[in-house]
Amino acid sequence: MAQDVEVRRSKDRFVTRSSGLVSRHSFSFGRHYEPTNTHFGLLLASNDDVVQPGAGFGPHSHRDLEIVTWVLEGQLAHRDSAGRTAVVRPGQVQRVSAGTGIRHSEQNVAERVVRLVQMWILPDERGDVPGHELADVSGQLAEGELVLVASGMERHRTTTPVRIKTGGAALWVARLPAGGTQRLPAAPFVHLYLANGTLDVEGVGPVRSGDTVRVVDSDGPAMRSVGVSEVLVWEMNSSVSRATPRGQRRSGSGPWTGVRSPLPAAAWES
Repeated sequence: MAQDVEVRRSKDRFVTRSSGLVSRHSFSFGRHYEPTNTHFGLLLASNDDVVQPGAGFGPHSHRDLEIVTWVLEGQLAHRDSAGRTAVVRPGQVQRVSAGTGIRHSEQNVAERVVRLVQMWILPDERGDVPGHELADVSGQLAEGELVLVASGMERHRTTTPVRIKTGGAALWVARLPAGGTQRLPAAPFVHLYLANGTLDVEGVGPVRSGDTVRVVDSDGPAMRSVGVSEVLVWEMNSSVSRATPRGQRRSGSGPWTGVRSPLPAAAWES
């Protein structure tokens, strides 16, 4: 089956600037709305945020979302309405399940800049119990391969560091050395975000820091790192869209099946 590939360059990302914060969005977010770019697969948001010391995201609410955070540099302090606190550092993955509703804040409480990627993905069920999980995968990343960091897939039930409540999605991360080669997953939907470095992706060509590659019906193309690179890859088995474009597959279960393309980010905030 032929795969469909779309490359979105760093310069074309939506950008939000506020006091102490610069956020670059892969999809429609907040005041930025592009009807044809609201999501990919089950992924609703992929934001690359740079947060200055003392700044961050003050207390705010979410519902019915799985929020996955990956810190690239610095330290990010989490606090939520259930009394949970955590400090997320490079090599650690955080999952917040909003469920019926959760109020949380994410702040830079250190003296250096924090850079992070925060991703929103739809859960299988609405109205689930809110939750939080943090795991350290820095040891596995040192091996220079794609490392599973978060998944809801049944085949990863006993191996995933962090469990998300989305049965058709998994997040992989790699810190590739110069010349390092890995294959992307073979899956209905694959979303690659290059956080740092340069890659040569089979069938695509050069991909640079801040670029995104979206693959429908991926056959597992190879990627080779030019220098040192850090890459985040979502493997997904279904999509939020009601329409089924050429080559797209859909899940046949769960209350989100058949939902229209999402509204902007505010639709999952309360």
